[in-house]
Amino acid sequence: MRSVRARAAIGATLVVAVALVAAGLAVLSVLRTNLIDQADLQAEVAAREVAGQLALDTPYAELDLDDEEDHPVQVTDEQGRVVFVSKGLRAVSGTASTGVSPVPSASVGATPSPGDDDDDDDDDGGDSARPARGEVSSDDPDFSDGTATVGSEQADYRFAAVEATTPAGLTLSVHAGAPLAAEQEAVDTVRGAMLTGLPLLLAVVAGVTWLVTRRALRPVEGIRREMAAITASEDLARRVPEPDSRDEIARLARTTNETLTVLEASVERQRRFVADASHELRSPIASLRTQLEVAEAHPGLLDLPGAVADTVRLQVLAADLLLLARLDAGEKPGAARLEVGALVREEVSQRTGDRIPVTVEVARGAAYEVNGSRGQLVRVVGNLLDNAQRHTEGLVAVSVTADGSGVRVEVRDDGAGVPEDERERIFERFVRLDDARSRDDGGAGLGLAIARDVVTRHGGTLTVHRAPEGGAAFRLWLPRAV
Repeated sequence: MRSVRARAAIGATLVVAVALVAAGLAVLSVLRTNLIDQADLQAEVAAREVAGQLALDTPYAELDLDDEEDHPVQVTDEQGRVVFVSKGLRAVSGTASTGVSPVPSASVGATPSPGDDDDDDDDDGGDSARPARGEVSSDDPDFSDGTATVGSEQADYRFAAVEATTPAGLTLSVHAGAPLAAEQEAVDTVRGAMLTGLPLLLAVVAGVTWLVTRRALRPVEGIRREMAAITASEDLARRVPEPDSRDEIARLARTTNETLTVLEASVERQRRFVADASHELRSPIASLRTQLEVAEAHPGLLDLPGAVADTVRLQVLAADLLLLARLDAGEKPGAARLEVGALVREEVSQRTGDRIPVTVEVARGAAYEVNGSRGQLVRVVGNLLDNAQRHTEGLVAVSVTADGSGVRVEVRDDGAGVPEDERERIFERFVRLDDARSRDDGGAGLGLAIARDVVTRHGGTLTVHRAPEGGAAFRLWLPRAV
C-alpha cells in the first residue's frame, strides 16, 4: 500500500477498533457483573426469607413464597434429600440436587408443626429440651449458575444457598433462584448496539482520517510537484512553496529551499571554477604550444627557459586544481601528530628562491602539536609565504605561538596590506586584487583559497589582518592535538 493517506486511515481505524473492542468488552463485563450481583442479592433475599420461616418451625405446606415463578425454591436435608420445592418447579440444575419431588418420609412430619408433642419428647423432658426457635446461618451464601423449569418454561437462574436450622435441630439447605433473563437481555441489547454502531463509527473514523490526512499532505504534494519540475528543468533558482503553518511540513519546505539554495550556489561555484580553470589553463598551454611551434620552424629561436617556466606553471596549476577537486569531494585530512614549529622551520629552510629572507619566530622548548595532514599543512604555509613574497617590500616573518586551546601561525609582510572590505574576497578562487600584476608574477589566484579550504577541514581558521609593519598579517589557527 503506497498511499500515506490510506495507511494513516487504516492505521487509525485499526487503533480505534482495538480501543473500542477493548472498551466494549470492559463495559459488557462490568454490566454483566453488576447484573449478576443484583441477581445474587435477589436470590439471597429469597433464600434467607424461606430459611427464616423454616427456622421458626413453619411447616412446608405453609411456607409463604413470593414470586414463585421468578424465584424457584428447593430445600434439601442433611442427607441431600429434597424435602420441599416451590410450586410449579419441574426441573432444576445447579443446586445441591436435581430432584424436584420431595421424599415422602422426609417431607411428612420431618419438621413438626408447632404444638405437636411426642411421647419420647415428653420422656426426654418435653419442649424444655428443644430450642424455642431455630437459626439461619450468617455466613455468606454460596452462589451458582443453573437452570430451572417452572411450569413449561425453562430459563437460566442464579441460585443462592442458605442453611437453616429448625427448632428440632434439623439442618436444611435452602436454594432460591433469581432469573438471569434481564441480565441476558440487557447484555444482548448492549452487545447488539455495539456491533451495530462499531462499523459506522469505524467508517466515520476512516473517512475523517482520510480527509484530514489528505488536507495535511496537500502541501507535500505541492513540494513534490515543484521538485519534479525543478528536476525536469534543471533550474535550481526555483523554490518549493512554503505553507503558512508552523508544522513539520513547513519546516520540510524551508529545509528543502535551503538545500536548493546551497545546491544552486555549489553548482554555480563549480561552473565558475570550470570556466576559470579553463581560462587559466589556456594561457600556459597556448604559450607553450607557440614556443614549441616556433622551435619546430626555427630551432635557433627556441626559448627553453620560457618553455620550462610555462611547463612548471602548468604543472603547479594542475596540482592546485586536483587538490581543490579532492577537497570539494570531501577528502578528510590525515590524523598524524605534527609539531608546527618544526614543520614551519623545515618549510622555510627548503625555500631557496625567495627574494626576501624569511624570519622565523618560534619559542624554544615549546611544543605546538596538532593533528592533520603534513603535506596539506606544508602546502598552506608555503602558499602564505608565496603570497607574502609577492607583496612585501623587505620583510617576511613567521611566528608560532600558543593561542588558547590551539596553535597560531602568523605570516607578516610590510607590503601594501589588504583593504578591509576585500579581506574575505581574497580567499575566493581565482581572485587577485592587483589586476595590473602580470599572471606570471601574480599566480592564478588559488593559493589563498586552497589554504583556507585546507585549514577549515582541519578544524581551524585562516583570517587576514593589518600587520604592525603596515602590511598583511595572515593568522592561521589550529586546535591542539589531544
